[in-house]
Amino acid sequence: MSVYDDQGALDGLRRLDSQSIGAIYDQYFPEVYRYVRYRIDDDAAAEDIASDVFVRLLEASQKRQGPQTSLKGWLIATASHAVNDHLRRRYRRPTEALSDRLPDEKSSVQAEVDLREQNRAVQSAYAQLTSEQQHVLALRFSQGYSLEETASYMQKKVNAVKVLQFRALAALQRMIGEVKND
Repeated sequence: MSVYDDQGALDGLRRLDSQSIGAIYDQYFPEVYRYVRYRIDDDAAAEDIASDVFVRLLEASQKRQGPQTSLKGWLIATASHAVNDHLRRRYRRPTEALSDRLPDEKSSVQAEVDLREQNRAVQSAYAQLTSEQQHVLALRFSQGYSLEETASYMQKKVNAVKVLQFRALAALQRMIGEVKND
């Protein structure tokens, strides 16, 4: 959406116009879902959280506390908070998710076990990063935002985002054990 469209959408949202609300959902749901899905490894939970972000948008708009200028920024920030809340709840009551994938008949059992173990190691390492590190990686790699866009969303300077991203990737690499001693 352009700035003009965004402003029109915000005006429609403030009026609680159903067409504007539908257009906002259609425009931004895929991006919010992609952001959430990158941060958590559960399709159903990601869909629930992304939907909840739009419920929060409607509730905030009804109370006249919704976004004033950047609809996309408000949605991503709200999604970040919702993901953090979800991760805190999951940390307090951990569960082991069952894989929805069926093993490929062509791949060996050992290859499947190796792949699952590798995925588990990456997910475990990612979960140990700080919320801010997870947020920067999600914005940069899931959403494909530039350093400047990421800095704007996180309200940081570009160099601070670079350092945060570098440290997050280095921490992941250390935790996964892929650092090779030459």
